[in-house]
Amino acid sequence: MTVDAHHHVWDLSVRDQDWITGPALAPLRRNFTVADLEPEAHAAGVDRTVLVQTITVPEETPEFLALAEEHELIAGVVGWTDLTRPDIADELARLAELPGGGYLKGIRHQVQGEPDPEWLLRPDVRRGLAAVADAGLVYDLLVQPHQLPAAAKAVADLPGLTFVLDHAGKPPIAAGEPEPWATSLRTLAARPNTVCKLSGLVTEADPRTWTVADLRPYTDVVLDAFGPDRLMFGSDWPVCVLAASYGEVVTATDELTADLSRDERTLVFETTATRTYAL
Repeated sequence: MTVDAHHHVWDLSVRDQDWITGPALAPLRRNFTVADLEPEAHAAGVDRTVLVQTITVPEETPEFLALAEEHELIAGVVGWTDLTRPDIADELARLAELPGGGYLKGIRHQVQGEPDPEWLLRPDVRRGLAAVADAGLVYDLLVQPHQLPAAAKAVADLPGLTFVLDHAGKPPIAAGEPEPWATSLRTLAARPNTVCKLSGLVTEADPRTWTVADLRPYTDVVLDAFGPDRLMFGSDWPVCVLAASYGEVVTATDELTADLSRDERTLVFETTATRTYAL
């Protein structure tokens, strides 16, 4: 069995995805549905997925929970809610009681877009993160490399919360400059309450000319820092289509983990996600 621990869906007739702007992202300006994903996932041997939030509106998470209840492929949802709201604990409890609420496994916010590099350390945010932990959920970290030091401090401050680093912290693959990303990543990975996704890397490389060799120096750092037992595969579909098809992402990840043992590959492609998200 294979778990895809990170993908999205959206329907532009329901609401706009206001982050899809400019010619580079033009291929994403259409609907991407579970029905679109299912044949690609099954062709690649993927049996279960984790559906991850795309936009910071409260309506999306209930919609995603309903999708999970409707589609067998979706085994878990990472949703969004405002971490700084005073009633955050009550809101998390409300979400869990909605139709499909049992599929809620984690919360995410687009920290990468916050102008304050230490947003994660704000007292109101820390309070919200503690509520996520108390609710038995995990927190997906979507950060840029310069935000990794603050993320490491937040992780250290909340040892009871599991933090899942999306897209390996978005390494500057296209620029070919692993530092200071690599050092910051290792600092984060030193905390036992961290897990990392091998996801979103093809779009951090040059989307037109990337090769597996371009990705390998960065994935080697991630493999060494986290180890297979704290790594999980994610397609980042449909964002990945800017650089690669769903199947090409799976194939690239297969190649990048080819030196691992069979048991270690099972961790990356199934067990870590199943354990982390309680799928």
